[in-house]
Amino acid sequence: MEVKIGTCTVELVTGDITRQDSDAIVNAANSRLGGGWGVDGAIHRAGGPSIMAETRQKYPQGCLTGDAVITGAGDLVAQYVIHTVGPVWSGGQRNEEEKLASAYQRSLELAVENGCGSVAFPSLSTGAYRYPVDLAAGTALNTVLSFLEKNHQPKVVRFVLFDDPTHAAYVAALRKIKTNC
Repeated sequence: MEVKIGTCTVELVTGDITRQDSDAIVNAANSRLGGGWGVDGAIHRAGGPSIMAETRQKYPQGCLTGDAVITGAGDLVAQYVIHTVGPVWSGGQRNEEEKLASAYQRSLELAVENGCGSVAFPSLSTGAYRYPVDLAAGTALNTVLSFLEKNHQPKVVRFVLFDDPTHAAYVAALRKIKTNC
């Protein structure tokens, strides 16, 4: 599924983010930028050790929840990896929605600052951090659509969703947003 926002396109696909032919892919990182499981582990395995070496050199203090940093992409097709830290779900009592929106916002800002015409996102915080997918999808899509309306870039934002249930949740959220516009 895709939707146009002016000259920009938002795409929803099921697949492997490490194989995306986009200028940047977004990594669902932990605050230490230390590598991990899920998307983070897959990106580091596919991209090779140079990504970890660069994060250690440039960002020895890690990255705060809701913020993002950028590195080269090692052996990946993409040129950059944007590492962002989404919130751990705590029942919505610890500003998780604001922190998740900030993670998407900061990632998009870094993409634009680095001349990226396309960026691929996973579903941030919905794996090990247990953020409910239906809630995360609405926050992610609203944040991205708002950013594109204001900035008119990047030209392509692709959500690369790991499985069919996650893809379905994003499709439902996008349909709901389009209906309410």
